[in-house]
Amino acid sequence: MRSAGGDVADLDRLVLAAKTAVAAAIAWYLAPWVPFADADYSYYAPLGVLVSTYSTLADSARSGAQTLLGLAMGIALGFGGITVVALGGPGVVAVGLVVGVGVALGGIRALGAGREWIAMAGLFVLLLGGRDADGFSSSYLVTMAFGVVVGVTVNLLVFPPLYVQRASVRLSALRDEVAARMREMADAVAGGSIDSDELQQAMEELSATVGQVAVEVREGDRSRRGNPRGRRHREDQDRNTQRMRALERTAFFARDLADVLIEQTDRADPAVSGTVRDLLARAIQAAAELVATPAGADGGAERLDAAHTALSEYLHALDERPDAAPSGVAEELTAARCIRRIIDASRPFV
Repeated sequence: MRSAGGDVADLDRLVLAAKTAVAAAIAWYLAPWVPFADADYSYYAPLGVLVSTYSTLADSARSGAQTLLGLAMGIALGFGGITVVALGGPGVVAVGLVVGVGVALGGIRALGAGREWIAMAGLFVLLLGGRDADGFSSSYLVTMAFGVVVGVTVNLLVFPPLYVQRASVRLSALRDEVAARMREMADAVAGGSIDSDELQQAMEELSATVGQVAVEVREGDRSRRGNPRGRRHREDQDRNTQRMRALERTAFFARDLADVLIEQTDRADPAVSGTVRDLLARAIQAAAELVATPAGADGGAERLDAAHTALSEYLHALDERPDAAPSGVAEELTAARCIRRIIDASRPFV
């Protein structure tokens, strides 16, 4: 099982635990009446629930299907091992073949959650099937399938999770963090003192946060699939996806800008000095304020104009420098390019 929450006391985890417990109890109770399966193997029904109960319906259905496919492949492999023994081969050789081939087939990435079940199912059929391998195999597969169906059904009918709004909240927090890091860069440039180690660490932390939020946005999208409430939130999810792409671009160019400043600092060759330095700081600050503006908020157009103006003033100052040849201001122009890309990423939300 996997839930979006990372804490034992997380509400989503507790709800998932309760649903799993109910589904496992139902599967266990009804398993003796499942057709084409021996009641002696009813314990596989709760196991089917466990492998198919995930935090989203899409993940539950996919994991259940993948597990059953892996089981079917493992059962076929187990019969191959039985055939080896029937033809006079040593049992130890059959066990080795089943496990070896099962682990090798587990390398098929498309099988997902079913990859780990191939060798296990094959070994079960070979060692536990005994003289009734057919009955054991069919009961094993059918009872597990019944548990999967129960798990997915309970997940669908009882509080199906929807994480679109939570992803939106995390996106807003990421937006604020990106803007905060850019304000810190602006202050460092304005003060003429850039701590390379501190700035590098801040960018690494930002990259980690971007990755975490991207996972939550994808999970929000998966939680909408097959969810009765999902259709009403399609526009919200589309907006989350657009915001995520924009923030990924913004964070990328913010890291690029930080690298430029760090390189100049390491060479003891400040990016700018005097008026030009102040204009760069102002351009970074204006871009940060634009990034921090919520989508569609009042004042967004004014902040966009202010960011463009600040960047233009910085570029104009570069044109006036004595070493204004491209080779003389290459790094300064790289910084300007990063700021322009950040502004462009924010434009659709103004």
